Amino acid sequence: MDKLKMHSPDISQDNIAKIRALFPDCVTEAADDQGTIRLAIDFDQLRQQLSDHIVEGPQERYRLDWPGKREALLTANAPIAKTLRPAREESVDFDTTQNLFIEGDNLDALKLLQESYLGKVKLIYIDPPYNTGNDFIYEDDFAQTSADFLAKSNQNSEDGKRLVANPEANGRFHSDWLSMMYARLKLARNLLSDDGAIFISIDVHEQDNLKKICDEVFGEVNHKNTISVRRGIKNVQAQFDDVVSLSQGHEYVMLYTKKNDSRLPKLIWTDGGSKPGKWDTFWRGTDRHTMRYDLFGYTPETGQWRWEKDRAKEAVNNYEHYLAHVAEAMTLDEWYIDNLVATNKKLNFVRKSDEGTVQYYVPPSDGKLLSDNWMDLTLSGSETDFFDTEKSLGLLNRIVSWMSASDSDDIVVDFFAGSATSAHAAILQNAKDGGRRKFIMVQWPEPLEEGTAAYKAGHRTIADISKERIRAAGKASLEEECHEDWNRDVGFRVLKIDSSNMTDVYYRPDEVKQDELFGQVDSVKPDRTAEDLLFQVLIDWGVELTLPINRETLRGKTVYSVDGNALIACFEPGVTDDLVKAIAARAPLRAVFRDTSFARDADRINAEQLFRQLSPGTELKAI
Repeated sequence: MDKLKMHSPDISQDNIAKIRALFPDCVTEAADDQGTIRLAIDFDQLRQQLSDHIVEGPQERYRLDWPGKREALLTANAPIAKTLRPAREESVDFDTTQNLFIEGDNLDALKLLQESYLGKVKLIYIDPPYNTGNDFIYEDDFAQTSADFLAKSNQNSEDGKRLVANPEANGRFHSDWLSMMYARLKLARNLLSDDGAIFISIDVHEQDNLKKICDEVFGEVNHKNTISVRRGIKNVQAQFDDVVSLSQGHEYVMLYTKKNDSRLPKLIWTDGGSKPGKWDTFWRGTDRHTMRYDLFGYTPETGQWRWEKDRAKEAVNNYEHYLAHVAEAMTLDEWYIDNLVATNKKLNFVRKSDEGTVQYYVPPSDGKLLSDNWMDLTLSGSETDFFDTEKSLGLLNRIVSWMSASDSDDIVVDFFAGSATSAHAAILQNAKDGGRRKFIMVQWPEPLEEGTAAYKAGHRTIADISKERIRAAGKASLEEECHEDWNRDVGFRVLKIDSSNMTDVYYRPDEVKQDELFGQVDSVKPDRTAEDLLFQVLIDWGVELTLPINRETLRGKTVYSVDGNALIACFEPGVTDDLVKAIAARAPLRAVFRDTSFARDADRINAEQLFRQLSPGTELKAI
């Protein structure tokens, strides 16, 4: 019976066969023997992608470099021996919800999600630290080999701060921030579906650098735009005759897709509701002589008509047809819309008004098509009263409703969750249109300082604020009028990142001395529960972490069934042939037992034989 590996995937090994598709940063510009600049494979970068140690490469090329870049790539690819432990008491509707809240380091979280959510995420939104000199960033360890990562990550979680200040006086001010972002964006790209997209909020401090590393990670051709969003301006400089610089009235949201051929849905700004059709003058002040022709017996001597001659003549005929055959039955707006729905063709109309003015028809509209200028929205929100940099619900509502259809099961991810505005927006949009969107939030439990408003309100970490906001948003949505088809899923499973459930002997048996083996027959840590083990198995097998879980007693033992027969697990000792037969009779896709479930090797071998006879299609493993 094979054993589960019980650690996150070693991405370096998975990258070998997917160079161009998975690693846009391995395509660069380089000079050939004749000195001509051509697209080329960056073999040094490729070697780093496929290596478990830092690879040096002296070749000059067009790219953004900084001290620690290769180490950051190593950090992204290195496996970890960590797990997600369920926290039922902090969850809402733990057994039925399709939403996740992961508490812990977002780098670890992204690694743990690699197999379960590879290529499944439609939308990622993140609001990382802006690197203003006052922000806190993740303090990553870039000095370890892949083996070191695996060994260290099996230890008990370290107490202390995971986030550190990054003052401008730091000699690695930009480098540390770029390394932090680079490693996480590399992992985030793997999660995106083929039609997926990522939105990243940023201000002027790192906007240009972020654009360059995103071009590497996602591919320059996949940059769909950088959106401007309005921010509040402090007019402190108004009191001076001279100012050092102009106040910044906007910030940015970068938009990248997974693939270049991804098509964005139309984004319409309703601006207070729909607008009826209207008539407007057909004459323009610009002066093209080719656009001057006879219309209703008149040819302008200056200026021009709005459309070329054939289009205008057709529009005149369309309106005459409407007056002769349709006008008594419906308005022009109604006929325009009915024809558009039936034929997907937009009709043009031109008339001569009672006053003698030539006019063209402007069709009804539900709003205007938005560009990259979202200055109608403010960037900052105030739903929690605990953050100065909280993102506005309006911004996230627009992104979620735009990129995620109501009839889909799209997953929304935010691994810098903060106050969980992204989750709030997903819940509200589902309530509005009956959607089935699911969210995954990740937030480090950063301690709050005593004396802050959040601390006085009873919160101790930023993760506490995130969870409480989701609870409040869900409760409020259920109390208000909502779509009749909404499944009303406002819950979330809280999973906390911790060291592996397995002892050192599981990962490094060759390093365990003989006298240390006594008392270590069981490879599972003594403080871990069966449900802890179950979630580590789900991670290892790449099963989605929100699938329904059923707990039952079978032949006197506790047995877990995930999504029906997708996976059946039993972690209790004393597994009998009767229990094995009962589980095998259900023909699960996967089955897992604990090593100590079998008193003897012969019992384990017998279990394997029973599955071969009764359920040969079952994948059987042990921990």
